[in-house]
Amino acid sequence: MQWNWSDSVNFLRKLTFRRAINAFKVYASYLWSKWTKKPVQWGYPVSISFEPTTSCNLRCPECPSGLRAFTRPTGMLQKNFFKETIDQLYRELSYLVFYFQGEPYLNPDFLAMVKYAASKKIYTATSTNAHYLNDAAAKKTVESGLDRLIISIDGTTQETYKQYRVGGNLDKVLEGAKNIVKWKKELKSKTPFVIFQFLVVRHNEHQIEDVKRLAKEIGVDQVRLKTAQVYDYENDPNRLIPTNKKYSRYKKNKAGVNEFKGNNANHCWRLWHDPVITWDGVVVPCCFDKDAQHNLGNLRQQPFKELWHNKDFKHFRSQVLQSRKNIDICANCSEGVKVWG
Repeated sequence: MQWNWSDSVNFLRKLTFRRAINAFKVYASYLWSKWTKKPVQWGYPVSISFEPTTSCNLRCPECPSGLRAFTRPTGMLQKNFFKETIDQLYRELSYLVFYFQGEPYLNPDFLAMVKYAASKKIYTATSTNAHYLNDAAAKKTVESGLDRLIISIDGTTQETYKQYRVGGNLDKVLEGAKNIVKWKKELKSKTPFVIFQFLVVRHNEHQIEDVKRLAKEIGVDQVRLKTAQVYDYENDPNRLIPTNKKYSRYKKNKAGVNEFKGNNANHCWRLWHDPVITWDGVVVPCCFDKDAQHNLGNLRQQPFKELWHNKDFKHFRSQVLQSRKNIDICANCSEGVKVWG
């Protein structure tokens, strides 16, 4: 997470004594596990990602949702199931991300779920391609109490934008951003904190300064530059890896072949504080398990607080502490690769 002063203050206002103690316990257990190489888990997640839906209107070339390439079931997160889970966790939970795969605004109950989480004083965030942020949706978004809104904008001209955001319309994205900024002013709201997220790839790397200027013109709060995950990075068939090494997760080895330059150390903070819950209740280790192949339990069969300490979670944490490089979802993970903003 990247923070701005006003955004940080907003987060801290929601941080109760119980949540702070929980965060301390979680971090202490992570450090202890890292030191002893034996998984110990104290406390409950500091952050959770909930998947509103697997559906998406775009067809981005490195996205399972965009490619319609899931092997798992697709569907929509149900409001009642979401509320039941939040009721179990809100006392310890500090941060809630409404995103995993898919476009959140395609779920008709999405903003109602945001509003419910906000009523529990949990810091809430989501990521969207902004094609559904018409005037009415923008107003409801501001009224929902959403704290952070990440808008994916991977080009400052339609020609560049559509190369990765296949099927997308940049004018709609910009209109959506303007609608949010307008309603924040109209409703005298400091939230959501609006971020333009720019996925740096070869065909748009020349527009980095342009997107910063565009954000300033519209009134967007921050621009975040993100490195692109490329599944077949050795061959890079879609020619996405940027020429500027600063913005790449990969580097050429002595043989001239792309290799990952991230952190392959045998530990991972995410496994101690930030699990992901799919729309149908499956709990997976983190957001890099896009197809939910590492099923660590199902909330339709077991309460989260039992699942969080079950043998499957312990075994996965133990694997990471012993040999992270042998776990498929860790092999292309951006942890340790710097993101510029």
